[in-house]
Amino acid sequence: MPAVTAVFPGSFNPFTLGHDDIVRRATALFDRVVIAVGTNSSKAGVPPVEERVAAVQEATADLAAVEVRPLTGLLVDLCAEVGAKAIVKGVRNGADVDYEFGMAQMNAHIADVETVLLPTAPQWAFVSSTLVREVHRFGGDVRDLVPAAILKRLTTPSGGTHEH
Repeated sequence: MPAVTAVFPGSFNPFTLGHDDIVRRATALFDRVVIAVGTNSSKAGVPPVEERVAAVQEATADLAAVEVRPLTGLLVDLCAEVGAKAIVKGVRNGADVDYEFGMAQMNAHIADVETVLLPTAPQWAFVSSTLVREVHRFGGDVRDLVPAAILKRLTTPSGGTHEH
């Protein structure tokens, strides 16, 4: 049986324990998971993709089945490039499902790729990168919301994750 690859896309600014949970669960479902670190054009102040790729690589270094790449074009083009049959997305609530549903249909329409929506584990349902950035920006403790490698980057002046 051939190996099955999935792509897990996001801006990951920063990569949270919710993201970490989704990628770890995806590795139980797929032989290979490619984390695609992209830029959301509707989000301002995002650190360079290279910084976010390095941060996610460090946070997932213990996962042999995971590869981290920048996403610079269409997600379906990256899926074709890496031979992915699926896109994995984490969903926290009905609003996330509604948002992801349209994208899933568009991706299926323009390419032969399925979208798998994984419900967020209950302990991470309230976590978003936006909230983590906001709490951190105002001096709040985010150590229970991000992997240790990400926390180190957030608390180091040259750590890469900008506060915007």
